[in-house]
This record gives sequence, structure tokens and C-alpha cells, in this order.
Amino acid sequence: MTTAASSADPADPADAARVGTRPPGPLDLVGLPPLMALGAGSARVAVAVVDGAVALGGPEFAGRRVRFLPGPEEAPGGGQAGCEGPTRGAGTCDGMAGGAACPHGTFVAGLLSASRSSAVPGICPGCTLLAHPVFAAGRSGGAARPVADAGPAARVGELAAAVVRCVDAGARVLNLSVALARPAATLPDHRELTEALDHAAARGTLVVVAAGNQSALRTSALTQHPWTIPVIAYDRAGRPMGLSNLGGSIGTRGIGAPGDRVTGRVDGRPFTVTGTSAAAPFVTGAAALLISLFPAAPPAAVRAALLHGRPAARRTVVPPLLDAWSAYTHLASAERGLHVSPLT
Repeated sequence: MTTAASSADPADPADAARVGTRPPGPLDLVGLPPLMALGAGSARVAVAVVDGAVALGGPEFAGRRVRFLPGPEEAPGGGQAGCEGPTRGAGTCDGMAGGAACPHGTFVAGLLSASRSSAVPGICPGCTLLAHPVFAAGRSGGAARPVADAGPAARVGELAAAVVRCVDAGARVLNLSVALARPAATLPDHRELTEALDHAAARGTLVVVAAGNQSALRTSALTQHPWTIPVIAYDRAGRPMGLSNLGGSIGTRGIGAPGDRVTGRVDGRPFTVTGTSAAAPFVTGAAALLISLFPAAPPAAVRAALLHGRPAARRTVVPPLLDAWSAYTHLASAERGLHVSPLT
């Protein structure tokens, strides 16, 4: 586990309450502030981010619980290829100087794990972040890439291996803000990836995937899998964005989240991303908070609550907007009378 300089305990109630002092924004669009006010998440809930490497130099990661898993082209000394630094460990990088994948991975990790006292408060900073770099810096022509970026890429086999490693490392929720190079590919075309997602389902690890930004009516091996939660982007007015991919599996068992000029922090500076890549972490963070608050709830029940409780009843290619507080009340009603204490 790698931890930056000391700061307030991310599980401190005061840290959780700070979110209520923020002006309206993307969090409000999906009902996250009241859920975040109940806690910052449990350290016993691991949230995995399969993305670019993460730059820990910014103040938003001070005191955060971060654990790195091996990424592609891991250097023998522990540093990732293309993310050099005299004291850098595996999976870390140099922010804006670390190539396109580094700010993307840092942005996604920050939406989840940044301190609640930072300029852009993280959704579940009390949870443990598992960072698994899957985009090797400087490589092109792979089979998957950051959704909002056409540069660094990862091979499908590496993506599948990353999913398995994260699940085996204890991840309760997995964020995949990645897109396949052949989005129309079917599940049989990517058997290795399908088997990795099957493994996640068998272990009860929720898998949140970005639907993609090709403005197309099509699905992919990621969004077709029956266990994944596909996420499309909504604009600031609460309307689906035209750039999002749509499709039967996306509309039936997907969800929408803010994806319009979402601002995070990289190296302590603003970094803005538009698209489903930015939308997915809102769903991932909500899932992590719900698991922290309802540790006895089966993963399928948490998933159903996120999907408004009736995923099988939808017949549309456009999924509804996330309502995190509604998901909380759904689980609270389901568990009424069980007297289960939240994880701490």
C-alpha cells in the first residue's frame, strides 16, 4: 500500500460532512451529497481502477489509502515503463508530464479517492483504492484505451488479466473507463475478457464500465456482459449526451451519470474530461458507499438498487440517470429489521 503525506482520516465524520458545504454540481445531479454525508466509505471496501497510472503528488491524495497492483511492462525495479521518477513506485507517474494515460488515470482515481477537503471532493475517499495501470505509456495500436483519449492503449488480454488480478486482490467494485478498439465485437470474440468478467460475477465484484463515446447504436464485449453496469454520459441539465453509445444491454441494465465537462484534479490543478469515461466513477463511488453502509447486502442487491431496482423491466436503449439516494433508500427498506452495522 502506498500512502502520500499525512492528512485527516478519510473516514472522519467531519470529512464526510464537508460535501454538504459545496455549491450544486455533478454530485447533486445524481443524488450523491446526502449519501456522501453518511460517510466517506470503509477501508475494508476496495475499489479498483483499471486505467492509466496514478500521480500521487497532488494534495488531493494526501493521506489516501492507495494500493498498486502490477501493470503492463512493469520495470524490474518497481517503476512502470514511461512513468519515471527517482522515488516512484509501481503504478505511479508524473501527472501531466506522464503521457496521456497518467492524467486520465489520476483523474478517475481522484473522483473516487480525493480528500473531501480538496477542491474536487472524492466520492469514497475512506475506501481503499486499488490502482491497476493497464495503459503502457508510449504504446499505440492496442485493443483498449481510455474512453476520452485516442492515445495510450492496452491489449484485451491485459485488460482481462487486470480484471482477474483486481478481483483476486479483494476488489468489491471495479471501474473500467476504457473502450475496446473494436466496440462492435461480440462476447465470443473476446473469450478471455468474458471469462474474466464471469470471474468477477462469481466473486460478487461489481463491474462498472463506460459505454463509449462513438455516438453509436452498438454494444461491446464489455457492455454486453450480463454482470457489468454500462454507464452513459448525461449533460449538466440531466439529459443524455449524444456522444454516448447506446444499445439494448446498455439501456436495459445500464445507468447514466454526469459526463459533461467534469472537472477533477491532476497535480493539484483542474483537469476536465467529457464523456462516459468521466461518468463511470460516479456510479463506482456510489456502489462503494452503498457496500460500506450495507455490508450484508448481496452484490446483486446493490447492483439492482443502483439500477432503480427493476433492471429487467426496461425496454429502451437509453438508461435512466443514477439516483444514489434512491438506491440507498431502496437498500435501507430491504434491510429494515436486520440491524446490520455499517463497515468501519
